[in-house]
Amino acid sequence: MHPRSLFSLAEHLERLSKGGDPLEVLAATVEFERFRPILTRGLGYSDGAKGGRPPFDPVAMFKVLVVQAQHNLSDARMEFIIRDRLSWMRFFGFDLGGAMPDENTIRHYRNRLTTSGTLEALMQAFEQQLREAGYLAMGGQIVDATLVPAPKQRNTEDEKAAIKAGKSARQIWRGKPNKARQKDVDARWTVKTGGKIRYRPDGTPLPQIATPVFGYKSHISIDRRFGFIRKIAVTSAADSDGRQLRRVIDTANTAGDVWADSAFAAARTRPG
Repeated sequence: MHPRSLFSLAEHLERLSKGGDPLEVLAATVEFERFRPILTRGLGYSDGAKGGRPPFDPVAMFKVLVVQAQHNLSDARMEFIIRDRLSWMRFFGFDLGGAMPDENTIRHYRNRLTTSGTLEALMQAFEQQLREAGYLAMGGQIVDATLVPAPKQRNTEDEKAAIKAGKSARQIWRGKPNKARQKDVDARWTVKTGGKIRYRPDGTPLPQIATPVFGYKSHISIDRRFGFIRKIAVTSAADSDGRQLRRVIDTANTAGDVWADSAFAAARTRPG
């Protein structure tokens, strides 16, 4: 890159900081390096003594998952915005023009953290750091669930039966590690109903369109006062939102109400 280009980039990032980059506030509040031991164990990475390193830093990928959940983005949209926004690249530690995670990589990391139970442990540690920094969630919370589409699978009937039986990708595609890595055995189909309401000429509403979606649901709880995510739960798209309410409610946040959409069975409720 031309020296002038490097200087211009530094100036641009400095202006973003002066404008109040919220990700810099998050980086100053949470010491993400403290999550590395949990991530290393949960992802099954070695200490590197035998050589070889994962393609992307696990701490950077955890940051990706946090920001993705915060903004309710699909994996494909997250891939695009990582490449598009300089402030996000800076926060994640990615270099302009360098390697960046695609949607399959994002899905892979989320799946591994979720199935190993590591994501829940990470969010508990995340919440603890926020409390240590004085961000006590006492002003109510917003609970939401977002569908995260996954690539559609092309499996045989026998493979579909094995997936429904709960077998892992390695078990189903033995001797084919490359194929197993590309397969998603945790995502499920659901039907999404919603969007803009359309009306007939007489003013009566038309039936809303039901769209089949294959993927996951990201259930999150955000404290209303500071806007930080407090809890995350990831399930298949077929799981009911209401069943996950207790998993993402912060029972310590007792000073305010819980706001959720109708999918959680109530627009407004009390923690308990």
